[in-house]
Amino acid sequence: MQPLVSIITVNYNALEVTCELLNSIRNNSYANVETIVVDNASEVNPEGFLKEHYPEIKFIRSEQNRGFAGGNNLGIRASTGDFLFFLNNDAELTESAIETLLALFGSVPRLGAASPKICYHNNGAEGHDVIQYAGTTPVHPLTARNRTIGVGQFDTGQFAEAKPTAYAHGAAMMLRREVIEKVGGMPEAFFLYYEELDWCEQIRRAGYQIYVEPRACIYHKESYTVSRNSVLKTYYLTRNRLFFMRRNKKQWQWAAFCAFLLVVTLPKNLLVYGAKGEWQHAKAFLNAIRWNFSGNKNISPVSTPLTFITSPVF
Repeated sequence: MQPLVSIITVNYNALEVTCELLNSIRNNSYANVETIVVDNASEVNPEGFLKEHYPEIKFIRSEQNRGFAGGNNLGIRASTGDFLFFLNNDAELTESAIETLLALFGSVPRLGAASPKICYHNNGAEGHDVIQYAGTTPVHPLTARNRTIGVGQFDTGQFAEAKPTAYAHGAAMMLRREVIEKVGGMPEAFFLYYEELDWCEQIRRAGYQIYVEPRACIYHKESYTVSRNSVLKTYYLTRNRLFFMRRNKKQWQWAAFCAFLLVVTLPKNLLVYGAKGEWQHAKAFLNAIRWNFSGNKNISPVSTPLTFITSPVF
């Protein structure tokens, strides 16, 4: 018997692309799914439209924007599947992706989370898709940066086998239910960005493996909710990069990272923002650093998932 897969997606002011995702799920070959749409306080409540046109879905409305992690956690609570498949609402599912991921879980012992290969939507040339994700390297303990494998490459079949990866991708990741029961839901304190990296660290510490399966694929439209040059994006990427290091690195690694931050990252970024006249980005960057060195020192590192949300003040 096919295991039940709960597909969870979060909508925020993007009904059109959410419907395109739902169409791809509806037309997919894997039938034993429950689809859960969490609306994160969109300006116009899409419940009526979605229930009329997609009566098969479970719909959850949050009256406040709980962020990426908080929205997905609402979906987790409503889910009943043996496996949970988290898909960005600006993604589209391809044929056999679910079956291929499930087969991987059946063949790899202690597999806790897996992502498919992710390609950019409608961004190919010469008959080839363009890859966004085929795995990642670990976060560097000094720079807090990591590298996405395959990004920008034409997909010519160069990634053909499943393999361990440092992190699954938040746009498309499948987990066993037992993993979530053991480590808890997504850490909501991140609100936006880095939550899946932190979650993967927790999953790995619990004794599970994390894989990428390139034989499964989804297409990702990317940045429908947050624009690429958003001040909000600058704030949360910076804030959560530091927060991730505080949560997941040893004390000496955190100290080394802080030294690198003050000597290299801080002056370099301020010079770049100043040269471009991007003063709001500079302010957001400084506020993000301040958040990690001020009233949040009582946040314990590592271990348990966090559940509070702190919004930026610009």
